[in-house]
Amino acid sequence: MSLWIHNAWIPNQGQVNIIIEENIIKAIGPDLAPLPDSHRLDAEHMVAVPGLINGHTHAAMTLLRGYGDDMPLMEWLETRIWPAEARLSEEDVYWGTKLACLEMMRSGTVMFHDMYWNYHGIARAVEEMGIRAGVGAIMIDVAGPDQANTFKKLTQQLWEETSQYSSRIRYELSPHAIYTVSTDSLRWLADFSEKNDVPVHIHLSETFQEVSDCLKKYSVRPAHYLNDVGLLTPRTFLAHGVHLDDEELDLIAEKGATLVTNPVSNLKLAVGGIFPYSEAAKRNIPIALGTDGTASNNTLDLFQDLKTFALIQKHADQDPTTLPAQDAWDIATGARAPLLGVTSTLAAGEVADLLLLRRDLLEITPEHDLVSNLVYAATGHVVDTMIVDGRVVMQNRHVPGEEEILHEARQRAHKLAGG
Repeated sequence: MSLWIHNAWIPNQGQVNIIIEENIIKAIGPDLAPLPDSHRLDAEHMVAVPGLINGHTHAAMTLLRGYGDDMPLMEWLETRIWPAEARLSEEDVYWGTKLACLEMMRSGTVMFHDMYWNYHGIARAVEEMGIRAGVGAIMIDVAGPDQANTFKKLTQQLWEETSQYSSRIRYELSPHAIYTVSTDSLRWLADFSEKNDVPVHIHLSETFQEVSDCLKKYSVRPAHYLNDVGLLTPRTFLAHGVHLDDEELDLIAEKGATLVTNPVSNLKLAVGGIFPYSEAAKRNIPIALGTDGTASNNTLDLFQDLKTFALIQKHADQDPTTLPAQDAWDIATGARAPLLGVTSTLAAGEVADLLLLRRDLLEITPEHDLVSNLVYAATGHVVDTMIVDGRVVMQNRHVPGEEEILHEARQRAHKLAGG
């Protein structure tokens, strides 16, 4: 199957046609004729850009959006989130993830990296929605060795079962955090990751309490502890990283790990610090952007996090030149985090993951600087069409099955909340 995108505008290239064959961009140019039997997609008044990459979220928590807002972090977890999650079924996770996919598609995210329960519920939802995801085999073993052994067996089982899904589903290890996973289990995961070349997705240094507890228990800060157990590698991406000091940043740079900042969630939960972007960038540490879950954000519109990310870094440095729009956009599209696994370039030979954005909307007018408009003015509302793996998964902001998704999600969320 081939796709002919007619009259799209690409920054620095102008008005072009794009030919996609199977899942690859075959050619881009102003006078390209369609291949025989190509499907035509008119892109007049639209700009073609790479899709956004959400580096850290808990997708099915869409079912808990607004459930327990404006509370301290641990009280929120212990009295609202964890009790509700204990009632989650795989079908709840499936529909919550479909709702998350719908929201992310409407706001331009072509791939997200998830950390949640019920691997197959998540994978089925993503497969059906047509986008990409890194789906985690989560591990928590605070209950002791029996729980650890259960999760180890599950990790191996899911690794073997993930082949039933398409290449849009990427298997990842997801130890929750250094304070919820034992040293023995973290070492076991490090070995599994190395032997099977599997990425590792973990929370790190989100709160000062985590740092303080790590120092008391292990006499080192969290990044050094993670390195001691063998999990600070080029296969590792670290969510949050708010409370990292200079020595930890030096170590992360040396080991080649990736940092994923979640500015809106961190502000809403008042974690007591701001991600050290300038220091990380100075060390050439790979950086990505994430929303975290909707229970702590409360949206999956990465455009909103993008603006907050840029502004808070300028504020922290007291320097308006910090994190200019193009750098922020590169981070949001995955160009600064190769581990996240998606191309950020619209070019012949690349996988066809791209967005068509409306150029005739208020947020894009006037067009002195398109990227500046996207970072500082736009929301996900500017996204009209999404193509993932060469297939149109959303056109004119319509996603097949959205009415059923909204209905099922409402019903299940109401039940989870005790209604």
